[in-house]
Amino acid sequence: MKSQRRVGSHLGAGSQGSHAFALMRSLAMRFRGILRSRKSSKLDIWIDDAVDSGLFSIVRFARVLRRDIGAVRNAIELPWSNGQAEGQINRLKTIKRAMYGRAGPELLRTRMLPLNTSHHHTK
Repeated sequence: MKSQRRVGSHLGAGSQGSHAFALMRSLAMRFRGILRSRKSSKLDIWIDDAVDSGLFSIVRFARVLRRDIGAVRNAIELPWSNGQAEGQINRLKTIKRAMYGRAGPELLRTRMLPLNTSHHHTK
């Protein structure tokens, strides 16, 4: 039943044609403006408008934003980023995927940890 609703909502959006596209584009551009301005003051109004739009994907996205509004506001306004941590997590997952089924945790440890030179003799 749920998949039928999704198909129906996509068909409905398609039959409305350019109006649905124009509404989606307008919401996307406004959201982009909020992100670029780094000011979350217009976020609540945007979320309300997005939920009222009736566009399935936009409504779902707006509801997820509302669920964690504090974190969303911080992400917009604060200069800090978790990019370094996400990069390291991505690196670990890539190595793990490449080694899946080939070796045990010892090889993974060897590939992930930097070489510890304090254990090597340098004479």
